[in-house]
Amino acid sequence: MAKNTVRAEITVNGLVQGVGLRYYIIRQAKSLELKGFVKNLFTGEVYILAEGERGMIEELIKLTKTGPSHAHIKNCRVEWSDSTDEFTTFEIRF
Repeated sequence: MAKNTVRAEITVNGLVQGVGLRYYIIRQAKSLELKGFVKNLFTGEVYILAEGERGMIEELIKLTKTGPSHAHIKNCRVEWSDSTDEFTTFEIRF
């Protein structure tokens, strides 16, 4: 990755599980050339860890807040940090 990459940990809550949100996120993240993963949490939230250019991650956050048609996003928390360059792709984790 280029040296201007960052890492964002995004936690999304609302009606976010069982509505195709993870598949929506993986499609968007791959199209934005981001790396990392998305997974459901036992709390009912969805967790996204994304690394890439800050502008691309900000676009992913914007798309996440919209979500697929059956999702209802109440809140989207983001924590920024330096990228670790540990990922080679974007995937769904279980």
